[in-house]
Amino acid sequence: MEHIVAGRRPALPLRLLQVLEPSGGGSGRHFLDLCRGVHERGHHVEAVYSPVRAEEGFVRELKAIGLPAVHAVDMKRPPGPSDIGRFLELRRLIRRGNFDIIHGHSSKAGALTRLRLPGPHVPRVYTPHAFRTLDPTLGRAGRLIYGTIEWGLARFLTDRLICVSEDEYRHALSLNMPEKRMSVIVNGVAPPSCEMAQTIRASFGIAPDAFVFGFIGRLSAQKAPERLIAAFKSVAASVKNSHLVMVGAGELERSLRKAMAESGLQNRMHLTSAFTGPQAAPAFDLLVMPSRYEAMSYVMLEGAAAGKPIIATDIGGARTVIEDGQNGFILPNSDDTSLLAKTMVKAATPETFGKLSAIAQRLKDRFTLDVMLDQTETLYQKAAAKRRVPAILQPAE
Repeated sequence: MEHIVAGRRPALPLRLLQVLEPSGGGSGRHFLDLCRGVHERGHHVEAVYSPVRAEEGFVRELKAIGLPAVHAVDMKRPPGPSDIGRFLELRRLIRRGNFDIIHGHSSKAGALTRLRLPGPHVPRVYTPHAFRTLDPTLGRAGRLIYGTIEWGLARFLTDRLICVSEDEYRHALSLNMPEKRMSVIVNGVAPPSCEMAQTIRASFGIAPDAFVFGFIGRLSAQKAPERLIAAFKSVAASVKNSHLVMVGAGELERSLRKAMAESGLQNRMHLTSAFTGPQAAPAFDLLVMPSRYEAMSYVMLEGAAAGKPIIATDIGGARTVIEDGQNGFILPNSDDTSLLAKTMVKAATPETFGKLSAIAQRLKDRFTLDVMLDQTETLYQKAAAKRRVPAILQPAE
């Protein structure tokens, strides 16, 4: 693994093509932050997104950055015959653009931007944003298929592979990916504003002195929000002045609202998609992340940047952000929610919460957006410089 150390900003700007298929969640957030950040640093940045699953807010924000060009390419998540047309469309963009770096994000865009014939090429950078093989529900056959595809692309067609946490990096090594082509660059976030905190609480009729457990994320099987609802049913009886606020949207929304209505606690459990993660995090007392798998969650970083204690399952990035028993707790990744409920009750006691909060406040400035941009920009420069050096002069790897 190459450790990227940020240096002075280079004088010569680069021509960068950033490509993404899914627009939601952390990958969309990372894409916007990266496009905006390197654009503001003077580089020529063009972006490709897929309108198939694009969220309206993502498209609006991407176009508002003011990039020289934003291209819509109809990439679909499942593999299929349409991928051939999308590959050819991307290849035409790459050939016309005279780019120094092509950066694919997530599995579909990462595959389509890296597929090529051997020979001289524009350096390809790939950020998985959670390998598909991290999903514990995938099954042995699925892990073998997806793992083999990722290994082949990494081994033969990737110049740099960026893991967003040490956990994701170790997982990549377990798939036999080439260590010499991998780097770890942890996602970064800007400090969240506290302006909306009281507004969010007041919108649900939550008293200022109530204890609020919070959840932010897609309402999907990966994020396991149903675990938190089940746990809060037990927590509510012990932590009398407590509420659960869940911020997100997704395919599980209907079933979650039904579970809330049937719990008898609908006045203390609230679900909304009206706020963003950075807006919502300061409104919580404690962030809960019951996910089944992650690489490095932006929600976790937002909670940490807001100085909030975090309870999370043992997912990718958890041990990077959470010091177990200090600024939060890390729990086994299980559908048995009894331990989650007990830990939430423990964390809400005045003595434990006071200790967790004090340490969380002390650690809140560790993962900044500028550090992530510095390290990524340095990686781009090294990859582009290596391309310009004749092969006979390049050091052997």
